[in-house]
Amino acid sequence: MFSLIEFKGKKLVIAFSYFLFLLYIGIASILLFFSSYRQAVRFGKNASFTEYNLVPFHTIMNYINATGYINTSIVITNLAGNILAFMPLGFFLPLLFKRYLKFRKTILVVIASTFTVECLQYIFRVGSFDVDDLILNTVGGGLGFVIFKVISLLLQVNPLAKKNN
Repeated sequence: MFSLIEFKGKKLVIAFSYFLFLLYIGIASILLFFSSYRQAVRFGKNASFTEYNLVPFHTIMNYINATGYINTSIVITNLAGNILAFMPLGFFLPLLFKRYLKFRKTILVVIASTFTVECLQYIFRVGSFDVDDLILNTVGGGLGFVIFKVISLLLQVNPLAKKNN
């Protein structure tokens, strides 16, 4: 997107955007693989057994149906957390890389990234493979892309406005 607009301080904004993207990848990696929660899963009471869910919406519906039995904040944290975790990816890809200005290309990268994370969490026993995480993370990436598009439309310079000056 930066190639489409000109403004003062553009190089600084681009550098800062790349920095934020790398920071996001670093923080996401820590949270997804190395956080204390992930290590508790790995070395907890079921360390030799790793769960998986291949039925779409199964985990999501379990959380929704359990809202009367478990703390609502746990439900919100798990569902919204999966959406929020990949929103920055959907935002930064089209912002920093011209080839991801199309929704389809960005979503494919989000899906591939999420699938890779789910597989690695399963293999290294720092989480379970859950197709619902794939769904929620993809929704998050899609929302990030939509936010990028809205912001880029709001920042778009009207060519007619320059002619009238």
